[in-house]
Amino acid sequence: MRHTAALPVGLFDSGMGGLTVLKALNARLPHEDLVYLGDTARLPYGTKGRDTIIRYTLKAAGRLVDEGVKMLVIACNTATATALPTLREALAPLPVLGVVEPGAEAAVQASHNGHIVVIATEATIAGGAYQRAIARLRPQAVVTGRACTLFVPLAEEGWMEGPVVEGVARRYLSDLFPAPTAAPAALPAATSADLAPDTLLLGCTHFPLLLGALRPVVGPQVRIVDSAATTAAWVAAALERQDLLRPDEISAEGGRCRFLTTDNTARFARTGSLFLGRPLDPAEVALVDL
Repeated sequence: MRHTAALPVGLFDSGMGGLTVLKALNARLPHEDLVYLGDTARLPYGTKGRDTIIRYTLKAAGRLVDEGVKMLVIACNTATATALPTLREALAPLPVLGVVEPGAEAAVQASHNGHIVVIATEATIAGGAYQRAIARLRPQAVVTGRACTLFVPLAEEGWMEGPVVEGVARRYLSDLFPAPTAAPAALPAATSADLAPDTLLLGCTHFPLLLGALRPVVGPQVRIVDSAATTAAWVAAALERQDLLRPDEISAEGGRCRFLTTDNTARFARTGSLFLGRPLDPAEVALVDL
C-alpha cells in the first residue's frame, strides 16, 4: 500500500479545462505528484455521440493507467457524465472520481432559493447527469440546463472576455438571467420555479476562464460555482480514506506535475498557461499517442 501511495494521481480531460482541477488539487495537496492528460487531438468531446465519448475516455484512461497512477480523476464533465460507470467497472479496483457529484454538491450549498442553472456541453446537458445529481441532494430544486457549445473553443483559444465572448454569453443566457426590474409592492409566496435563478453552475472545466464575460450577463447577485475546488476536496478525502496520501518520508520533497497531450505541445503550453495562471514551457509537455 505504501508503494501505491507513492504513485501520482492521474487527471484526464478532453482538452485544457481539467487544468483548473489540477491547479486546485495542487494547491490543496502540494506534496502529491500529478500527471495530466489532455486529449486535444479529439477535442471537443461535448459534440460527440455517447459511444464515441466512452471509447475515447477508455483509451485516455488506459494511457494514464500505463503511466502508473494510484487514482484517476476524470476532470472532464462530458466524460464524467457519459463514461464514469463504464470506467469504474473497467478499471476496478483503481479509484475513479469524476467532477459531476462535487459540482452538484457545491451548487446545492450555494443556492438559497433552489433555482440553479447548469451550463455545459451538449452531451453533458443531454445526459442529465447534473440534473439527477442535484435532485438527489435537493429534491425540490429547479434545475435549468443550457448547452453552451461555443464556450469550449473560445476558452481553448484564450478568448476569455471582451465583446465577442460576452456577446456569445448573452446569446446563450440572456433569457435565463434577464436584467433586474423593480418588484411589485407585494408578491404571493413563490416556489423555486417562480424565482429567478440565484446560482450558475459551470458544468464544464473550461468555463471558469470565461468568468469575466459571464458576470456582466448574469448579474452581480448570482452565485457562480465551478467544481474545481470541490473536486479537489473530494480527491483529498478519498486519498485519506483509502490510505493513499503520499508517504511522509517523500512528501517533504514536494509534488511534481507532468503534462501529456495528444496534439501540439506548443499550443498546449501556451493555452495551458492561461488555465494554470503560470508559465508552462513546451518542454514540460510530452506528446503521446492513444
